[in-house]
Amino acid sequence: MKFLKECSLNMEFKIPFSGRSHRFLKNEIKLVSRIMSSTVNLTQGSYQIKFENDFKKFLKNKNSRCFAVSSATSAIEIVSQLCNFNKNDEIIIPSHTYTSSAYPFLKTNAKIKWADIDFKTRVVSLNNIKKKITKKTKAVMVVHLYGYAANVDEIRDFCKLKKILLIEDVAQAIGTKIRNKMTGTFGDFSIFSFHSHKNMTTLGEGGMLVVNNSNYKNNLIKMIRHNGHTSFKYKRKDYWIPAMGNVDAPYLENNLIIPNNFSITEIQCAVGSELLKRIDDINFTKRKRAIYTIDSLKKIKELEFLRVNNQRHNYHLLVCSIKKNKFFNRDDFIRKMSKEYKIQCIVQYYPLHLYDLYKKIMKKTYTLEETEKFFNSMVSFPFSSHLTNSDLKYIINSTKKTINSFKS
Repeated sequence: MKFLKECSLNMEFKIPFSGRSHRFLKNEIKLVSRIMSSTVNLTQGSYQIKFENDFKKFLKNKNSRCFAVSSATSAIEIVSQLCNFNKNDEIIIPSHTYTSSAYPFLKTNAKIKWADIDFKTRVVSLNNIKKKITKKTKAVMVVHLYGYAANVDEIRDFCKLKKILLIEDVAQAIGTKIRNKMTGTFGDFSIFSFHSHKNMTTLGEGGMLVVNNSNYKNNLIKMIRHNGHTSFKYKRKDYWIPAMGNVDAPYLENNLIIPNNFSITEIQCAVGSELLKRIDDINFTKRKRAIYTIDSLKKIKELEFLRVNNQRHNYHLLVCSIKKNKFFNRDDFIRKMSKEYKIQCIVQYYPLHLYDLYKKIMKKTYTLEETEKFFNSMVSFPFSSHLTNSDLKYIINSTKKTINSFKS
């Protein structure tokens, strides 16, 4: 059964590109109802503390500190403040990513240097980063895109040597590992997303900021996250005088940081704790189905997938590139899949260095060959957790028919 919203908005598609990653189990739905009925604090409460503690246990890294926030973008906004950029400080970011990986840094004086990607893995590599390093480089962003973990271990070693801050964008890659160590535990800062599209969602929005660098204090981060709230420093005779709590703006290296409101709800946190219990199963099932799809299409030489049958890939998305050939191109393929078979394949992500916004702000033209080559040939298939086996077989068979029709 398809979701009502998808049915109403995508009547023309038999298999739409879903805006929702998975269904919720009965116990998760009952939990939401119970909290709605009985919990006094609907934000900033015990479920948030539990979710943060559960997430730390999930990462299996004693040095990680976790801060639940309203979205992954909120987490990046906080990181951009904690980096404490001065004028002319640079941050290296892959152009092939979603825009919120980048624009928060423009608000805090950072100058973005766009990095290319490795065409095969579709993520940034140490070699890509080295080409952009200057004496002004203060931070590097590594994005584990599509659910595939980049070589962040060697990037971390390089950044430590150069005294450069490392930020991991793990928005799409929760539960992935490099050499049996969780992604999100390598960087000074790491960002996770629980948006509706992700393998695990806390009711549509939500995120987690993970801090692995002990130089950044918990109280500082909590103040930045929640409106600058803090306690009065003097003892009060009456709890209501002068107010319930103080408000302040924290300083980092003598620079004032204006706080935000990036709070997450108790219901979202409670659901997050429940989903952590089964995210490994969700990832396993998606990876198993991705490998099945890739192997089913392996005889079609024009399609190039990244096949990784281990925990380095959670297959948040199932993407391929269309190799250059004399029969068809990427747009031909998507057009036929859409019109004849009603399968909504899409294209992701428009290179950030080509967007008008970034060109206007940065006033510089970039050419990133591998990024542009991949974008111009990539296809992203519908691949939500709630696809049925019948849906998956239909996608596979329709793909074969589409390409055979071009060749004939």
